[in-house]
Amino acid sequence: MTTTLSVAGPRPRPGAVDRPRVLLAPVTITPSKPLTPSHLKGLLWTDVMYRATRPLADVAYRYSHTTYHATEQTLGFWEFLDRSRGATDYGDLTEERIGELYVAFRAAERAPAQALLPYAEAVERGWVHPVSTRVLELWSGHYAALGLHDPGLLRHQPPGLGLAAVLDRLTALGMCLDQREVGGPVYLDLTRFGLPLRRLVTADGRPNYLACALRELIPLAPDFDELVLLYDHELDADYQQLERVLSALGPRVRRVSVGRVPIEGRIRSARQGGWRGLHAGTLIDAARAEHHEDAVRLGMRLYFIAVLGPGWQQSFRSDLLLQYVRRAARLLDEAGPATDRPTLGDRLARHRKDHVYVDPYRLTSHLLGRHRAAPAEDLLRGVFL
Repeated sequence: MTTTLSVAGPRPRPGAVDRPRVLLAPVTITPSKPLTPSHLKGLLWTDVMYRATRPLADVAYRYSHTTYHATEQTLGFWEFLDRSRGATDYGDLTEERIGELYVAFRAAERAPAQALLPYAEAVERGWVHPVSTRVLELWSGHYAALGLHDPGLLRHQPPGLGLAAVLDRLTALGMCLDQREVGGPVYLDLTRFGLPLRRLVTADGRPNYLACALRELIPLAPDFDELVLLYDHELDADYQQLERVLSALGPRVRRVSVGRVPIEGRIRSARQGGWRGLHAGTLIDAARAEHHEDAVRLGMRLYFIAVLGPGWQQSFRSDLLLQYVRRAARLLDEAGPATDRPTLGDRLARHRKDHVYVDPYRLTSHLLGRHRAAPAEDLLRGVFL
C-alpha cells in the first residue's frame, strides 16, 4: 500500500495483513531558490528510503509546502517582493533569477510582523504567492526528470491543527510555557527531559519552523508505528525536541540526519547564493546530454547517496557525478532477472537494523560492492529508476 497524505495517515484495512505503518517526514525546502547539491542529496535519500520501504510496510510520505509557507522566511520573501517590485509576472523567471531575489531579501531589513499578517491569513486559505508557484512548477520538472515521487508539490495540504490548537495540545502534555498574557513569546518546554527551552512563537505572534512541524505531525503521529524524521545536521537540536514530543504520542520516532554537501570545502546556506552552474537544472541537463534517462536517475542516486554518504566531509564534484552516471549505465547493461530465491522484500530487508525503514546508504552502497552480483532488474526498477 502506498499513500500520499493530506491530513491523516493510513488506516488499517478490514482483512488486510498486519503490516507496520511508517510515516516519512523529511524537512521541506523553501520554494525561493534553485535546488542545490545539498537539497538534491536529501531528496534522493528520502526517495530511495520511501520506495525501498514500501514492499515491507504501509508507507506514507508527508511533504507539505502548505504547512511551512507560514514561516517568516517565506512570508517575508513574498512581502519583500510585493513591496519592492509591485505587480510582477513571475511566470517566465528562471530559478537563478528568483534565487537572486531571495538573496536580496535576506540582505534587506525585515518587515514588521504586522506587514506579514495578511500573507499568513491568505496561506491558511490556500493562497501561494506566484513566485513560489513558479519555483514549485520548475521543481516538478526536476522531480519528473529524476524519477522522484511527487508528494504533492503543487497541492494545498494544510496541517491538521491550527496554531492555537497545537499550543493547547502541548499545554495538556505539560510541554508548553506560554507567556503571551504578559506580552512574551511561547516556548516548547522540555526541560524536565534535559532539553533547553525552545521558542515556538515570537512575542508578536510569528511561528517558527518547529511550530509548523508540530502543527503538521502531532495529529498524524498516533496513526503510525514508526515515524522517520529526515533533516540536515544543522537542525539536530530542533529535531531532538520534535522527537521527544512525537514519541509521547505513541510511535517509535527515528531521526535520520543527512549532511549537507560542501562546495569547494565550504558548507554555505542557499540564502548566500553560489549555486550558478551547480543546481538541479544544470546538473540534470549536463548528465542528460551524454546519457539516457535511466542512467541519469541511477547515477545521481549512486553519487549523492553512496559516494557522498550520510556525512558532510566530501565536497561536490561535477566530474565525479558524471563518472557515476557512466557507471550507472554499465550497471544497467549488466542488470538481469533476480536469480536468488529471496523475494525483493527479503533482499531489501537485509538493509535494515532495528527499524522498519530501509537504510538508503546501505542499500545503494551494495550496488557498488567489489564482489557484488549483477544488479537485479526488479530492484533497479522498483527503487532506483
